[in-house]
Amino acid sequence: MTLTDSDPSSQFNAPQPETGLSSAKKRSLQQAAYRPRFWTLTAIFSLIVNFVLVIVVIVLLTQVFAIKSAIQTGLIDPLYDNFVRMDEARIQTTVTVDTSVAARFDLPLDTDTTVRLSQDTLIDNANVDINSGSLSLKAPADIILPSGTNLPIHLSLTVPVDQQIPISLTVPVDIPLDQTELHTPFVGLRDTVAPYRDLLNHIPNSWEEALCGLNPAKFCAALIP
Repeated sequence: MTLTDSDPSSQFNAPQPETGLSSAKKRSLQQAAYRPRFWTLTAIFSLIVNFVLVIVVIVLLTQVFAIKSAIQTGLIDPLYDNFVRMDEARIQTTVTVDTSVAARFDLPLDTDTTVRLSQDTLIDNANVDINSGSLSLKAPADIILPSGTNLPIHLSLTVPVDQQIPISLTVPVDIPLDQTELHTPFVGLRDTVAPYRDLLNHIPNSWEEALCGLNPAKFCAALIP
C-alpha cells in the first residue's frame, strides 16, 4: 500500500528541517549586518576625535607663541641683560674720612732763621766794638737789646713730635665690579640663563616665521597673514 500526501500518517514520517544550521546562518547574517555599522561608527568617532585634537593643537600652538614671547621678553632677556650690566657696572661714590692720626717721630732742624725779641733782653759781658770817627772802643760790656729787635740765628736741633693730627677729607671711590669677587657669581648667573635664552631665540614668534622663515618670500607672506 502506498502512502500519499493525503495520508495523515505520512506527516509523522516526513523528515524534519535542520533547525541548528538555520540558526547559525542567521547569527552569521546578523553579525555581517552589524560589522559595517560598527566600522562606520568607529570611523565617525575617530574623525571627531582627530578634529578636536587638531583644534586643540592649533590653539596650543597659538598660545605657545604668546607664552614664548612673555617668557623671553618678560623674564629671560631682562635677567640676562641685567646680569651683563651688573658685571660691567662700577661703584662710584665719595667717602668722607673724619678721623685723627697719631704722629710720633723726631724732627731734625738744621737751618738759618730770624727771630724777633718779644721783650728787652740783657746780654752780660758782650764784646762791644765801637768805631765812631776819632773814637774807637773795643771792650766787654753789658748791653740791652730792645724789644722787637730781629736776630739772625742758626738752628741745629732735634725736635720730638708726639701729636694727634686731625684728618677730614673726601675720597672719591671708583670700583669696577668685574675686578672684584662679584665677577665670578655674575658670570655664573649669566651663563645659567644663556642656554634658555638661546633656546627661546630659536623658537619662531609667529606662524609666518614658523612656516616661511625669518625672511619670508612675498608669496608665503601673502598666504599667511
